[in-house]
Amino acid sequence: MDAKKLALLCRACADNKKAENLLVLDVRKLSNVTDYFVIATGTSAPHLRAIVEEIVDHLRTEHGRRPHARDGSANANWVVLDYFDVIVHVMRTDVREHYDLEGLWGDAPVVRPPAVRKSRARQSAARPGPRKRTTRT
Repeated sequence: MDAKKLALLCRACADNKKAENLLVLDVRKLSNVTDYFVIATGTSAPHLRAIVEEIVDHLRTEHGRRPHARDGSANANWVVLDYFDVIVHVMRTDVREHYDLEGLWGDAPVVRPPAVRKSRARQSAARPGPRKRTTRT
């Protein structure tokens, strides 16, 4: 799996657990350490734990990937998962605002996830059916 796909997968896993302010930064031209940062916000220690567990468990069971390093804890309000090409930062709102990784890496382009297509069932349900003609008498 290439680094961009891995970063977007980490973002999707965090989104599955309702992480807030999800952001993927392409730091390839700015860093020799990694290719992408994934930054996510959790609202509490249990929420941070749930986000981190979702990412780690999904990548391990579905893709055989384990982080090469893990630093911090939910109780410390910031967890870092190092997948070499992708570094995931999951932190509380106040910690994220204080360290301002987005500002520090402000020259990095933001990677947007691909648009999610509506399922055919939702599309047909969203479209109005044919109008019934009424005859006036």
